[in-house]
Amino acid sequence: MNKIVLTILTTGALFTASAAKWTGTISDAKCGKAHADASEKSQACVKKCTGAGQAAVFVVGDKVYTFDAKSADKIKAHLGHKVEINGSMKGDVVTVKSVKMPTS
Repeated sequence: MNKIVLTILTTGALFTASAAKWTGTISDAKCGKAHADASEKSQACVKKCTGAGQAAVFVVGDKVYTFDAKSADKIKAHLGHKVEINGSMKGDVVTVKSVKMPTS
């Protein structure tokens, strides 16, 4: 995993954003890591839960991240799937630049 860290100091406030590429599974906030297998059953549950109002989350290993509001449309077609995300992270919130199915 390549990681670039950008630190900007503006008017006394420190902001850090990291640009990177991650491979993980898009799940829902209710079930989280339970759907990291990306099986057909898990995909159906994630679509059902997000359709009922649960937020989509990104599961990478044992960690569960949330998405910012701007990323919702980019991940919508990949609910329940294992994906590769290019983007940035601030705290535990992922901002998606691009998302695709992994090639391997």
